[in-house]
Amino acid sequence: MPDLSAFPITEKWPAAHPERLQLYSLPTPNGVKVSIMLEEIGLAYEPHLVSFETQDQLSPAFLSLNPNNKIPAILDPDGPDGRPLALFESGAILIYLAEKSGQLLPQDASGRYQALQWLMFQMGGIGPMFGQLGFFNVFAGKDYADKRPLQRYVDESKRLLGVLDRQLADRAWILGEAYSIVDIATFPWIRNLVGFYQAGELVEIERFPNVTRVLHAFVARPAVIRGLEIPKRPA
Repeated sequence: MPDLSAFPITEKWPAAHPERLQLYSLPTPNGVKVSIMLEEIGLAYEPHLVSFETQDQLSPAFLSLNPNNKIPAILDPDGPDGRPLALFESGAILIYLAEKSGQLLPQDASGRYQALQWLMFQMGGIGPMFGQLGFFNVFAGKDYADKRPLQRYVDESKRLLGVLDRQLADRAWILGEAYSIVDIATFPWIRNLVGFYQAGELVEIERFPNVTRVLHAFVARPAVIRGLEIPKRPA
């Protein structure tokens, strides 16, 4: 049985199954990237809810695993060298799980770099820009008298959606016919943009039919349906 006692995070979130990968997360767009990935590849894991309401992400236990106080983070008892591996940043975790499982990332060098460039597109563009749009549309930023910040993020979100829509014009998924970690990284954010952020009309989502087509295919996948609800929020 793996011994995870050296990791302070296990004091706050004890591992009932220490032989399984431990997931510390919340079902946000970044959080569900990892739960969906784990559901897709079929790797045994144990999810732990990191509650923003009680500021769990700022606790010493969580910071011991991720000093950047963001979800998700993982603790894999079976790391690449046979020792436990702690990892944060959703993009890095997706790459790690793809390489660990041999799934959802092209095996050839050229295809792998094509995937990584689109993953960086999501991490550096779609996530930050959509998140700012959400802040100015539904959170505290909506009360700002100056609407120029909101418009700046609306315009940039439209531009990014246009880039993605053109990429999907003749493809089933972002990389082509094969579903990959790029789709897992990207479409939770698009779902959040038109749903929780209530920005479908703002960004004129109907102008991006390829994006909406693939979004519908994405949310219909059984692993996605399961992963979107993990970890379970309190009733």
